[in-house]
Parts: sequence; C-alpha cells; structure tokens
Amino acid sequence: MKLLIHICCGPCAVYPVDVVKKEGIEFDGYFYNPNIHPIDEFERRMENVKILSDKENIRVYYDSEFLQSVWEEYTDKEKRCKMCYTKRLEKAAKFAKENNFTAFTTTLLVSPYQNHQFIKDLGENLANEYGIEFFYRDFRFGFREGQKKAKEMGLYRQKYCGCIKSKEYK
Repeated sequence: MKLLIHICCGPCAVYPVDVVKKEGIEFDGYFYNPNIHPIDEFERRMENVKILSDKENIRVYYDSEFLQSVWEEYTDKEKRCKMCYTKRLEKAAKFAKENNFTAFTTTLLVSPYQNHQFIKDLGENLANEYGIEFFYRDFRFGFREGQKKAKEMGLYRQKYCGCIKSKEYK
C-alpha cells in the first residue's frame, strides 16, 4: 500500500503518523487546508507541519491555496464544517489518485472535536468516486498521546479548528 495522509496540522498528525509507521505502511503527507485563517495562522500551521516532517522524515506535499472568503459565506456551522471536510478530503483523494497512491486518509480522524462519522462516510464515498481506497482508522484513542508528544516536540498547538468562524467560537 502507498498511502497519502491528509494533514490538517502538525499536532494532529503525530499519532496517526506513529500508527502508520508502526504498521510499516509506505506513506507521504499532504497539507491542503484553505480553511485556516487568518493568513499568519495558515503559515504558522504549515511551518509546524514542516517541522514535524523534518523531525519524522516524512515527505509532505504542500498546497498553499488560501480561501478565507469561502468560509465567511457560510453562517450555518454544520454546513460550513461539512463543506470544509468535503473540500479538503476531495482534493486529497484526487491528489492521491493522480499521483499513484493506492489509498488516502486524514489526520482529522484523530480529533474528538471533529464530526468523525461524517468524515468516515465522506472518505468512503470519495474512495468509491475516485477508485482509490480510504484507509480508515479511528485514531481518536491516541489524541491525548499525540498532543503530549507534539508538546514535547515543541510544535505549535492551536486553540481553534482553523476557519475564521471557528476562531470566533474558541
């Protein structure tokens, strides 16, 4: 298996990366998060993924698309979050397929604060649509362990999900 891991941020990637490494799976990371706002926050999170990738020797592909206005248009939190998951995971599935990966997953599956079932169902639907496997693991059991390790590594641990609207709710 050649796995593409969509990485939302450095701290959330720590535990899933550990799991995949322990399972001996070949993988690369993919940073695509146009939801992260403002721009200085986006850059800080991307830089911390680079720090993690250097420390863990992970190849990561970066897409620096920044789309704050799209997230401002959604006033309904549930619809906004579902749009956000869909936009990012669809791009990851498409990138994985176009670059000869056999499967994709996301570090969003580590967070107890995300809509886990929606992400799982979305991943499976995108796998069918793009003809690629969705590598599902419930990484939530390792959330605290990953956060602890991220702190020990000196990674920036943000206080909100990412979009400008979620910053208002923190």
